[in-house]
Amino acid sequence: MTSATTPALPQAPAGEAIIRAEKIEKYYSQPSENRIQVISATDLEIVPGEILALLGPSGSGKSTMLRMLTGLSRPSAGQVYWHEKPIAEAQINVSIVFQSFALFPWLTVLENVEAPLQARGVSPDGRRERSLRMLDTVGLAGFEAAYPKELSGGMRQRVGFARALVVEPEVLFMDEPFSALDVLTAENLRSELLELWANKTMPTKAVFIVTHNIEEAVLLADRIIVLGRNPGHIRTDFRVQIPQPRDRKAEAFTQLVDYIYKVLTRPDVVPTEIPTHPDGKKVRDQRQMRYQMLPHARPGGVAGLLELVLDKGGRDDIYRLADDLAFEIDDLLPIVDAAQLLGFLKVEEGDAAITESGAEFANSEILHQKELFREAATANVLLLRQIVRALEAKSDHSVPEDFFLDMLDEQFSDEESLRQLETAITWGRYAELFDFDAARRRFFLPKEEEEEAEAAGGVE
Repeated sequence: MTSATTPALPQAPAGEAIIRAEKIEKYYSQPSENRIQVISATDLEIVPGEILALLGPSGSGKSTMLRMLTGLSRPSAGQVYWHEKPIAEAQINVSIVFQSFALFPWLTVLENVEAPLQARGVSPDGRRERSLRMLDTVGLAGFEAAYPKELSGGMRQRVGFARALVVEPEVLFMDEPFSALDVLTAENLRSELLELWANKTMPTKAVFIVTHNIEEAVLLADRIIVLGRNPGHIRTDFRVQIPQPRDRKAEAFTQLVDYIYKVLTRPDVVPTEIPTHPDGKKVRDQRQMRYQMLPHARPGGVAGLLELVLDKGGRDDIYRLADDLAFEIDDLLPIVDAAQLLGFLKVEEGDAAITESGAEFANSEILHQKELFREAATANVLLLRQIVRALEAKSDHSVPEDFFLDMLDEQFSDEESLRQLETAITWGRYAELFDFDAARRRFFLPKEEEEEAEAAGGVE
């Protein structure tokens, strides 16, 4: 599928962004006047001469981001620019390669490649010449009259590449293009892609690839962006300093894979340094995260999930859990993330395993559950610890909301800062760590906590 309109468009000068996203967000309104935030305010640029890989866990909004950058979906807020012109008003020139091949089964290989050119009004002779040339480029000369059902998976994906490239896109987008292929075929296609790119055989200025495969990103990309979720946000954005061709067994390669794996699987850990510079020096991350991104889940949802996992023997596949609950997986993940952040669950290779403290929480009465939640929250959530300490330090044990918003907005958008604080309030109230006066927009200690703080000398 292509989103291009004409191949004869101006090219971006070196260093100038072809596509620039400015504080784009995606959210869905709900009848309750709340909304589901899929992607928080994000800035991103695609520049000439680079392969950019977008990594992220399931539910982090990778494909949603791709659709907004290509103009297939409008951001709920913010703006996407094509050569500094709003994308809705511009003649964009991009193509997309999908993981499912997305070929027309009733058309031959040649007819599939010709399809986008026909849609643009290119003459029969012109589209045939260009399509044959592109099929030869991707190694499919001689298969012009074959139908997709007669081809292997790798050959069908080559047809997808040829169809995307025949329109000479300025930016080639790929949405997990190798994930449906066997390991050897995928490896061969990656090598061929790099060869086409290095030899400048591809008629494209930049490549944007969405992937869940860490090694694939490190093998291909000049720059890697890793997304977090709930909502989707950039956790780290850096250039890969390893020269091509890259050796999977090289120390710099394995260190970078390990770094990205930790960023993806440990949302509570702050990404700080990227060990990938050729001279062995560590490179500072461009985006340092101080606060964890709190999953927007309620304590009652965490309790219910833990009871269900315990009932299943203490361990179950996350996707199976979602099916049992009739949940979409993206609706369940924030609850799983909250339980993991609190130390009640461990997630290993797609399975949720209850911890000892999680089992105790699930088996306890409500009052003891609140005690366990309070201990886990203060031990694992920096924002909650800071709120409690600030309240204990103040002589009147009261602090305005804006004090914490000012700290959060250095890391999050204004809207996400509010959402983070709302989640912290929900957790803090449940754990009886503090209370919140919505009319005055102030935090304060409950009476018993205030008396304990005064007795301990926690007054100015």
